[in-house]
Amino acid sequence: MGVQDLSGDRGSKNKLIQGALNCIAHKGYAGTSSRDIARAAGANVASINYHFGSKEALVNEALGQCFGMWNQRVEEAFEAAAGLGPRDQLAAILRAAIDSFADLRSSVHACIESYAPALRSGELRERLAAGYAAVRESGVSAATKHMEQVGLAAPDNLAAITSVLMAVCDGLMLQWIADPAATPSADETLDALAALGALASIELGASQHTIQ
Repeated sequence: MGVQDLSGDRGSKNKLIQGALNCIAHKGYAGTSSRDIARAAGANVASINYHFGSKEALVNEALGQCFGMWNQRVEEAFEAAAGLGPRDQLAAILRAAIDSFADLRSSVHACIESYAPALRSGELRERLAAGYAAVRESGVSAATKHMEQVGLAAPDNLAAITSVLMAVCDGLMLQWIADPAATPSADETLDALAALGALASIELGASQHTIQ
């Protein structure tokens, strides 16, 4: 028996995943049907159960792809900024994430569509948790590697720092959906984070700066 060629299966699965992402972006998580996805993917409805077992499993897989996409962009940004200082590396990461919202509109919409349904779906919450964990672990690993290349030791709370940066990007993504023109750019965000860091380091003694 010859070796089975799975490239066709992979191609069909990828088309269904992309079709699901496009449908979620335009119709919403709850409003997307199996027929919608099949039509968008140029496939038949039966292929959804064949490849994924159910529409819900396909949709959850598609939403998981959002995290993979962001993960890849962050890793590529780190590589492009290899050998630069921490600020320049942070700038590269934020530009890859924040300044690309318009270019990745369908994926951005699909990612946001996943939050509310996750309140009622344990399976979807697990998928989101796994996605966040993968991005966090990848970010910590890449940051540690590239900081060592410039002679810096990674801070002990690097995982928390990564989570905060993820939260900033998620929050700006929500703001961008509502009002793109008012959403800070990557460089503006970096300046704001630097200002917050400076403010957070200031400690006033009880006898200092007494109001006259």
